[in-house]
Order: sequence, then C-alpha cells, then structure tokens
Amino acid sequence: MSQISLPFDWHGAASGGDFLVSDANAQAVAHLERWREWPLSVSVLTGPPLSGRSTLARHFAQMSGGSVIDDAQGKDDRGDEHRLFHAWNEAQTSHRPLLMIGDAPPASWTVALPDLRSRLAAVPHVAIAEPDEALARALIERQLGAAGARFAADLPDWLLRRIERSYGAIAAVTRLLDRTALSSGRKISVAMAKDCLQGAGYLPIVATDPSLDPCE
Repeated sequence: MSQISLPFDWHGAASGGDFLVSDANAQAVAHLERWREWPLSVSVLTGPPLSGRSTLARHFAQMSGGSVIDDAQGKDDRGDEHRLFHAWNEAQTSHRPLLMIGDAPPASWTVALPDLRSRLAAVPHVAIAEPDEALARALIERQLGAAGARFAADLPDWLLRRIERSYGAIAAVTRLLDRTALSSGRKISVAMAKDCLQGAGYLPIVATDPSLDPCE
C-alpha cells in the first residue's frame, strides 16, 4: 500500500493531506491523474460513502483545472439533467475536464433526457471499492490515532477480524470507541472494545466462558 500527498487537509487524516492508496482505489487514482489521456473530457467516479471520492475529486480539480459535479447521480429532474448535459458539452468544447461523482455506475442512473443518457453510456467510469485488508487496517489505525484516544497495539488487528470491512463501519466503530475512551479516560484495550461493541450491537453478546466465545 502506498500514499499520495494531497495539497489540502483530508478529513480524518493523521498527517496533513496524505491519502492512502491500495488496490481498492489505485485504479481510480491513476485514472484521475492521467486526465490528459481521457478519450473524452468527462469521466465518472463512483464509490461507497466515506471512501474518499470527494477528496480525490478535489485533488483532480486542483491538478487539472477541471470541474466537478458531486452527486451527479442524484440530479434526476429535468432542470438538473439539462445542466449536466450543458456541462458535458462545455467540457468537450473547452477541453476543460469534467468529473461527475455518483454512488453507482452511470448505466444504472435514472436519466430521462435521451441526449444525456446516450452520453453517459459512453463515459469512462472508475470506481473505488470497499477497503481491502491493508487499507482497512490502515484506516482503523489512522482514525483511532486522529481522534487522540490511546489504544492497545493489538486493537487494530482485533477489530479488523471482527467488524464489517466497509468505510462506514470503520468510521462508526472508531468514533464509538473514541467517545467511550474519552468518557472513561481509559486506554482502549481489546477487552474494552469488545464490551463497547457488544453493547452497541456491533458484536454478538456471547458466553463468558472463553472456550465458548467466538470473539476470542
């Protein structure tokens, strides 16, 4: 796993604008950085919530001088569709690249305007996937560290094996553990995390006998 340094603060970053790159997002990063090679002056970037897609879009806009339309997938009334259509045409005539952001590939968008629908069918599309193991572990460490709470060295690996591997779950769990640590004034141990996550419903309540406890 590598990282790129972005010239702005990334929410949750522990050190400036470093953005973690792994197999989950490397293709998207490479595509945006090669914007001069796009076959059209438009591309679509998709990814799960909290995956860093807006961060990468801001990086793209700064390095390319291009424009970004966030939540392009949600702009499904006629007025919005016409604005998307004109933004597309402006990108082609001005050669100023345009990046649209959505939750899903453009083929699944609800688009009534035929001319826009046909253009979206031809647009290059890159996606950020849910985090792989390396990225998930790094995000757990970074978000715990950024929050300021002290945590045990074995906690990230323990969490990695037990929580859903998604950007949303990692953010929710680390926020919960940070709040618990701050309210108690204690270091986050595996035992503390287990009790906290079981109480919040992230882990099943299990027997106290370690031989019957799948979390041990």
